[in-house]
Amino acid sequence: MATADRRPLSIGRLHFVDGLRGVAIILMVINHTSRDWMDVQMGWARYHLVYGSLIWPASIFLFLVGFCLPISYYRRGESEGLLGDLRKYFRRGIGIIAAGYVLNVIMLPRGAVPPEERFWHGGVLQTIGLSIILLGPLVPVLRRQWARWMLLALAVLVYLSFGWSRPALARWCAAHPILGLAIFGDFPPWPWLSAALIGLVLGWWWLEARARGPEAEKRYFATAAVVGLIFLLAYDAWEFWIPTSPRFGFPRDWGLNHYWTPRGVTTFLIIAGDAWLLALCYWLMEVRRWQLPWLVTLGQTALVLYFVHQLIEETLIHRMLGLRFNNWILYWSANIALIVLCVYIGRLWQTVKPRLRTLAGLAPA
Repeated sequence: MATADRRPLSIGRLHFVDGLRGVAIILMVINHTSRDWMDVQMGWARYHLVYGSLIWPASIFLFLVGFCLPISYYRRGESEGLLGDLRKYFRRGIGIIAAGYVLNVIMLPRGAVPPEERFWHGGVLQTIGLSIILLGPLVPVLRRQWARWMLLALAVLVYLSFGWSRPALARWCAAHPILGLAIFGDFPPWPWLSAALIGLVLGWWWLEARARGPEAEKRYFATAAVVGLIFLLAYDAWEFWIPTSPRFGFPRDWGLNHYWTPRGVTTFLIIAGDAWLLALCYWLMEVRRWQLPWLVTLGQTALVLYFVHQLIEETLIHRMLGLRFNNWILYWSANIALIVLCVYIGRLWQTVKPRLRTLAGLAPA
């Protein structure tokens, strides 16, 4: 077995990570309801809300996939060996990939997309699962500094190569529509694997800082906030010297198969937002000791809520009841009610899940 060349680190449940994941769930809920619960008559405010609530949730989810992968290895100080790691991460990842296809079935029919095509649509769950399968076995190599920098370089290359290849990818997807939607659907692995790769390396550096003590860990997250500020200033400078059109909207980014991928200056805004939210959650929940149990619940039950909130907001309210909230007070009140409902559903799931595992003969999670 490979060892980590250090004492095993004691790491309990990290509520600030759950809190950040909870923030992503809230943003995702707002993005979906801004599309399904309001009509275009709500004007540019609705458009900007749709765009603004889209650019961060998936990047946070995928960043946290990589960020959390090294924790168990760093805690134990050893791996299960290459074959053991491959089995472990394959089981974990394939379950999430399967959940993505189950969601496709549950949400049929959706719009004008034929069911046979909708089933094979790729989505963020498939990308999360694949990221776990591919990146989990790489965790032991993070002990080597050169490997960490190579993985960061690979993340940049994966993202840039998507932009270079997009015209060819568009032609390929047009020639292979079903396969193209399966591989290049919503938040496809290429280029979104980059976010998980960055999270993988930064997660290891965070664990090293945590092992050195509280002050080193605080400096790590202070650095994250400074990096976020640098990217925000770079975003502002870009918009000042080379303004995009529109300043805040979809046309300035990439599209493939009618799905969005951030381009250029938008990536600066995403990095700034992710870095600040990460630092803020750490400062509030680890340094200031804010409990925020409702936000933690959202983060800890994110996978279940990813399913449930879509059944409520799209299937029930949008499709079956046909409700619209073309009034901002009504819209935000309905969103708050849905988020509160998700908190209680999450708590119910946390109560029921251990019993279901016991009935199934599985060890407690």
